[in-house]
Amino acid sequence: MLPWIHAARVPRTRGLFAALLLALTVFVAPATTATAAAPAAAEATTSRGWNDYSCKPSAAHPRPVVLVHGTFGNSIDNWLVLAPYLVNRGYCVFSLDYGQLPGVPFFHGLGPIDKSAEQLDVFVDKVLDATGAPKADLVGHSQGGMMPNYYLKFLGGADKVNALVGLAPDNHGTTLLGLTKLLPFFPGVEKFITDTTPGLADQIAGSPFITKLTAGGDTVPGVRYTVIATKYDQVVTPYRTQYLDGPNVRNVLLQDLCPLDLSEHVAIGTVDRIAFHEVANALDPARATPTTCSSVIG
Repeated sequence: MLPWIHAARVPRTRGLFAALLLALTVFVAPATTATAAAPAAAEATTSRGWNDYSCKPSAAHPRPVVLVHGTFGNSIDNWLVLAPYLVNRGYCVFSLDYGQLPGVPFFHGLGPIDKSAEQLDVFVDKVLDATGAPKADLVGHSQGGMMPNYYLKFLGGADKVNALVGLAPDNHGTTLLGLTKLLPFFPGVEKFITDTTPGLADQIAGSPFITKLTAGGDTVPGVRYTVIATKYDQVVTPYRTQYLDGPNVRNVLLQDLCPLDLSEHVAIGTVDRIAFHEVANALDPARATPTTCSSVIG
């Protein structure tokens, strides 16, 4: 027991533990209204051509786009803005659910990340079979921007993927503003997180999963990588750890494009049209246009 917490052991321990769990629960995607939003979202999905398996990629956009949600997200709620944004620009767009836990509806991305990558593998094959395209492009938010790296490095995904675009991806794990460094001071908490929500434990900086993922370099040959980050990220911290190092990598900070952009971790992946303009540029670099503060109306 640390001497500075001995006198007020219970209140202070509980307070720090509560702060840690609160921080973990914002690991993110806007799923707080999932139950109410899901039916309406599903209707919007069908009507706007999102997850339409009859969609055939055009000559202008020859690859389907697979959207990969973040932790606590799902295939609908995370993409209520970006999916229609891309569909309206002529892309065939698909999204999957992954990392489900038994008895936990709507809030996904909580299972072991290596198993989630296997789900992505199966889903990409399904999309390629349906569309007839040889390769797909992946766009992911938070864990959804990092998890595909496992698919690319260890499951043969590099042969099926042209580009990976990450919105606030925790490519090297996260310290959650330093809160993860408190785990050794609370015996049993880390084991509890690992046993109940392994997808969270895998994302802690220095975890066995992150160590394996980053060993031997960040990237694999043949894939183009784009990382889109915000300096106001309060979940994947420090935010610069999101950046990748390697060939065919472009690391983008929103505030370098628009200093007025105040988006944090959730907004960059769910509503920020400046970020979405950069996604469109990454998917079609030959037709890219400058991203500025006015891109919000593009």
